[in-house]
Amino acid sequence: MRIFDPHIHMTSRTTDDYEAMYAAGVRALTEPAFWLGQPRTSVGSFCDYFDGLLGWERFRAGQFGIRHHCTIALNPKEANDPRCVEVLDILPRYLAKDGVVAVGEVGFDAMTADEEKVFIRQLELAGEHDLPVLVHTPHRDKVAGTRRTLELVKSSGLPPERVLVDHLNEPTVAMVADSGCWMGFSIYPDTKMDEHRMVTILTEYGLDRMIVNSAADWGRSDPLKTAKTGRAMLERGFTDADVDRVLWQNPVAFYGQSGRLLLDEIRPDESATFQGNSVLRGQRPAATEE
Repeated sequence: MRIFDPHIHMTSRTTDDYEAMYAAGVRALTEPAFWLGQPRTSVGSFCDYFDGLLGWERFRAGQFGIRHHCTIALNPKEANDPRCVEVLDILPRYLAKDGVVAVGEVGFDAMTADEEKVFIRQLELAGEHDLPVLVHTPHRDKVAGTRRTLELVKSSGLPPERVLVDHLNEPTVAMVADSGCWMGFSIYPDTKMDEHRMVTILTEYGLDRMIVNSAADWGRSDPLKTAKTGRAMLERGFTDADVDRVLWQNPVAFYGQSGRLLLDEIRPDESATFQGNSVLRGQRPAATEE
């Protein structure tokens, strides 16, 4: 199977993960801008992070045969920190760059007034830059957070087909399906959604506008959950074409609205470096061995 993981935080993953993902069929991914795990204390730390997503991480993925794209935003968790809010002023510089395929992750974490203000501004930026939007729904009060998310998306005037509402579960999928937005599901070992529950949702709601991701980060997560969902679909009677639609065609259709996807095959060059640095140390990555 071929896989486009539409939401995975590879900055926190190892080269072993890249090799395993390639072996499982991953050929492209999108890495959304994420929080650090501890508070960022200046706008400069965001600039370095965004530059890393657009530079080193894109290079590193390519060395393992995987096309890397990213989304850029001030994420909801950090929207509550007044030291971070001025990041909104530098976002236009990054949203104009090649490789940026959406504004995201935006949305709610604790559903504060500050989060809502930042969310609204970033929906405006998406319209100004003609980009799709990746929306994070909160882990707590998810139903209320998803409902408010859809209200703000509607008020923004953005076409719903340009909005992906992520981290959904059984109580929230119907309202997003009815909204016309894309529906995103993060497949996790213990929380959010697992592959078997995901297949049940696909059976009930169909394959239209369905996005499956691993959302793997520095916590307990699994970058192979997309492939495991594909296998679970086959075990439940879905066809190879159905799996390809969910794991490849749907994310390509959503992020393709940016006009910035690169999906051609990538062949690593062992002599290549990024600003003088290499991940290979003279060795060919296992992902590209004949």
